[in-house]
Amino acid sequence: MSPTLPEARLLEMVFPDHTNHLGTLFGGQALAWMDKAAFIVASRHARRIVVTARSEEVNFRVPVRNGQLVELVARIVGTGRSSMQVEVEMTAEDPLTGDRRVCTTGRFVMIALDSNGSPTSVPSLPSA
Repeated sequence: MSPTLPEARLLEMVFPDHTNHLGTLFGGQALAWMDKAAFIVASRHARRIVVTARSEEVNFRVPVRNGQLVELVARIVGTGRSSMQVEVEMTAEDPLTGDRRVCTTGRFVMIALDSNGSPTSVPSLPSA
């Protein structure tokens, strides 16, 4: 059995101030929530100050509507000396029907910093 990857889960509710003119989740809001989830899992893993170095391969697959719930799951899938690669999956859920769909996925690179703001080492992931 392989070890569990470090992860963080967040739930958010989509309100009108999170949506665009079409009544769907504004892309910038989705990215902010995804970055927040990546930050939390990276901070917990490194037990250091972390910053976002890069976001990449963000795919908006299904629109998220006003009134839906979103669940974000962030997992560390790789580490370097001071970096952590975090995959984030956002799932939209209709709170009345329970219908769930993966709506957005992305990868973030987070960097751990020491007290001087310089990159510092992070723990490696457990081996299989």
